[in-house]
Order: sequence, then structure tokens, then C-alpha cells
Amino acid sequence: MAIITVVGAGMMGSAITFPAAHNGNTIRLVGTPLDRKIIEHGQKTGEHLTLCHDVNGVKTSFKVPAGITFHYYEELDALLADTDLLLCGVSSFGLDFFCENVIPKIPEKVPVLSITKGMIDDGEGKGNLISYPEHMLKFTDKKLKINAVGGPCTSYELADLDPTTVTFCGPDIELLRWIKSLFETDYYHVSLSTDIRGVECAVALKNAYALGVSLAIGLSYRREGRVFEHYNSQAALFGQAAKEMYLLLDLCEGTAARNIFLGVGDLYVTVFGGRTRKIGTLLGEGKKFDEAMEILKGVTLESIVIARRTADAVLQMVEAGRANAADFPLLLHIRELLADNADVNVPWAKFETEFEG
Repeated sequence: MAIITVVGAGMMGSAITFPAAHNGNTIRLVGTPLDRKIIEHGQKTGEHLTLCHDVNGVKTSFKVPAGITFHYYEELDALLADTDLLLCGVSSFGLDFFCENVIPKIPEKVPVLSITKGMIDDGEGKGNLISYPEHMLKFTDKKLKINAVGGPCTSYELADLDPTTVTFCGPDIELLRWIKSLFETDYYHVSLSTDIRGVECAVALKNAYALGVSLAIGLSYRREGRVFEHYNSQAALFGQAAKEMYLLLDLCEGTAARNIFLGVGDLYVTVFGGRTRKIGTLLGEGKKFDEAMEILKGVTLESIVIARRTADAVLQMVEAGRANAADFPLLLHIRELLADNADVNVPWAKFETEFEG
């Protein structure tokens, strides 16, 4: 059994503690300064304020399993003293906070497991995208072992104990096996990989492309005048998304052949059950980006961050002669929607290909 401290009491940072708690581990859920209401509510009720499931249209908060306790950020220093594993549970929007305030506090002996999905420009201006674990290491001189989680998994369904498979990635396979032993259950199945950039970039890309696939949902609603989905258009966008994700993984040196299935699986679950579906649907219905964001005020949308970063990186790579803009018509249209407040005009004809042989 281990003592696991989680920084970030949002939905996935909290949901991933469920299998670890069911395995008998001790979990301390530490809120960031933005999570104070979650921590206060949890201490009073034993329920999570924002991690909810829908029962016949009624949102019901999850009662956390035994072994999980709620703590304010000010307690973190004391909690780190006997921590066996630290989890980074913040969203992409909280990455700077974690890197600047938490990374320097972590003892070298304490391994890190990050559930924050994303990738970021390496800062050299050439469109090079790296994983969050690689980025985190820039904030310390310690030899920290930073691992991460990738794979198709939504927070509320994990808390509902719906079976899923994920991948833990990191630099040390033996350490990964130990971390796996803390979390794996009959509903949470864990594969392992030492290809950190490949795993993390694969599952980050799905955020951008789930928005693109979800455009078809909104377009169907607009055309039909009712809640009615057409799947031909969704499948066409899904296929184009998978194609562009594969090419991008190669450009990121992420071993596309080995990791594309992680991104595609995560793309599927995000289109059908993730928050990104909402923004894509609203854009497809005819809302401008600014209007859609106002409607979804308060909803964490990491897809926006990833889409912008990825599209900007591709344009830098095109300028440097490392990529061809014609290979990424869907991503570049998504960029038009976000950066230019443009109307949805899916470039269907640009998805067409010819192949001989």
C-alpha cells in the first residue's frame, strides 16, 4: 500500500484516485487555490462537488471511496514529507501553476504521475512540440521521474467504474510497474510504455480533433432543425482527424505506428462523452467561437489550448519546410474558427485523395 498525494481536485484528478483507493491505498486530494469550494464541500460531505454523473437528467455528486481525504493547498508541504507518489491533477490551464509552485517542492525520491494531457512548443520557434513531462523537467535541477497517463478515459465514467484501458508512460519500466500495481483494478486496466512523447502527444492531439469531429453533430442539428445526428459526416471527419493525427505524431517524433491507437481511442470517447463535444457542436450549429465560449463559460476546455498550439506549430513547420499545409485541412480550418471567429465551412473536398499501387 502507498500514500498518494494529488495536487488538483478537478474531475480527472479526483476520478483517478477511485481505483487507487479501491486497492487500499491512502489518498490525499489537495486542491489548488482555485479548488477551495471543492475541498470545503468534500470535507463536510465526503462528496465531490463537481465530479457528477447524470441519472435520468439529474446530476448526482459522487461519494468518494474510503481512504480519500480532502486537503487545502496550504497543507501540501507537510503532506509531501511521507508521500510515496505525487499526482499532477491539474488541467492544461493549471500547468504553469504546477510547474512554478509544485515542481520545486517535490522531493527527488518522490515519483510523479501526471494526468494532465497536452503538449507544448519547446520555445525554439521551430514548431517543435514536446510532452508536458518533458516541459515540467525544465523547472527543476532535481532528477525527478515524471510519468504520465494516456488513453481513452473520461472522468465521470471512471468514477462510475466503467471498464477502460489506459497507458502509463515514463522513463523507468520498473517504476511504471509499481505505479500500475497501485491503480490497476478489474475496471481500470493499465498498459505501460517508455515512449513518453509518443503516448502524450497522441492523447493530446485528440482534444483538438474532437472539436473538429463534433462540428458534424452541430451541422446535423442545424440542417434537421432538431436533435438528430448524421454519422456519415462524423465518420468522414473522424477518418480525416486520424489521418492528420498520424502525420503529426511523426512530425513530433512520437512513433505514430505504435501510438496512434491511443489517440484514436481517446478521440472516440471525447467525441461521444467529453466536454469538447459541446464547443464543436455549438460551432457546427452556427455559433461564432466567441458566442460559443460565452455559452460554455465555466467549462474547462483544454481542446482550445491544444488546437491553437498544434495549429500554430504546424504553420511554423510549414514555414520551415518541414510540413505541408495541404496535409492538415481540418486542423487549419479549426484554427480559422478559433483565431478568426470564422463560420464553419468544412473543407470536404480537401479530404479527397488518390492512390495507385
